[in-house]
Amino acid sequence: MDQTFHIAEDDSRSVPVVSAAGEIDVATAPPLRDRLQALTASGRSTVVVDLLGVTFLDSTALGVLVGALKRCRESGGDLPLVITEPRILKVFEITGLTDVFPIHATVDEAVGSVA
Repeated sequence: MDQTFHIAEDDSRSVPVVSAAGEIDVATAPPLRDRLQALTASGRSTVVVDLLGVTFLDSTALGVLVGALKRCRESGGDLPLVITEPRILKVFEITGLTDVFPIHATVDEAVGSVA
């Protein structure tokens, strides 16, 4: 299985959607952080993060997402996540982050929740 990390951005919806695929860890998290920081710095207060293609994430990835959520909420926005993979959801459940992040099953649902 290819675990190469990829990021894509879709700006065709009412809010930007950043999609990540592969493993997000200490080595691959910085590009995701940079992309999310660039969006919030450009005035986008809400960003949907699609994690459907993510196969693994570590505490560094969680830190990137929590930091981005903080920046979004400070600007009056939010950071909905799209997650269906049980192993990834479990990480959010164990850490209590399911109570912090709005989590959705589809990108359309996530975009609709903030549009």
